[in-house]
Amino acid sequence: MFVRVRGVRLFFDVEGALLEPNGEVMRQRPTLLCLHGGPGLDHSAFRPAFALLARAAQVIYLDQRGHGRSERSEPACWSLAEWADDVVAFCNALGIERPIVLGTSFGGYVAMAYAIRNPDHAGKLILISTSARGTGNLERRDNVLAAFERRGGIAAREAVRAAFDYRTAETYDAYGRICGPLYNHHPPEPAALARTIRNPDVLLHFERANGEGVTFDLSAALSRIVCPTLVIAGDDDPITPVAEQEHIVACMRPDCARLLRFAGCGHGILRDNPDALLAAIVRFIAAPADAS
Repeated sequence: MFVRVRGVRLFFDVEGALLEPNGEVMRQRPTLLCLHGGPGLDHSAFRPAFALLARAAQVIYLDQRGHGRSERSEPACWSLAEWADDVVAFCNALGIERPIVLGTSFGGYVAMAYAIRNPDHAGKLILISTSARGTGNLERRDNVLAAFERRGGIAAREAVRAAFDYRTAETYDAYGRICGPLYNHHPPEPAALARTIRNPDVLLHFERANGEGVTFDLSAALSRIVCPTLVIAGDDDPITPVAEQEHIVACMRPDCARLLRFAGCGHGILRDNPDALLAAIVRFIAAPADAS
């Protein structure tokens, strides 16, 4: 399905009803809006596993501007502010109120930017394997280099260093070849990779030298987020190590955020322990807002 917002045609898909019969009334269920990783990927990584979440909420998958089946727009519009404002406009167009916004990896960047810019909009926030600061941040860089060396030795560390230092298509290709298999303990299914729609131009733009993916830092603004927030980390995640999620929680209001760590899991958790991840999300969805 498509909807036009802010001058761009966005693709979205839905699993589960918003309303369900409850005696003599139709009860409204929560809406879970899922923001995919990347940049340059699409929502398909959530599927089919996230279909089980439709038992707890209406689940909406959004291909963000420039990604997947959505219109490409222009590189000048490939920014955290634009993607964040698209979330609000998308919800307004569909009449979604108080969404639970879930962002994985790059989608977590967008989810944080959205919640900072619109602190009264979200009902809850779920941040999975993400960071509040770009890949050029020295502390994050050190965390990532050390994590990849633990997972893949010096060759992995050097591939990351070259990608971060030169930021060319060639160094990103080498990074993907050497470091991609280290993201998780369980590799993706070949069919899942085949059905992913990619736009590598978004990655090259966002992560270019001095691009926003390199320079952004949301740390000081995270205290503006007021909704209950679940921050999820994989202990073996090399690209957004646990220290990055600890940093997010440390920067947020102590009454809003809590960290949930998964041992033996890499980036995104879903490939390595889908059952435990989905169960944690369901519990967070079901919890009262003041007890999340």
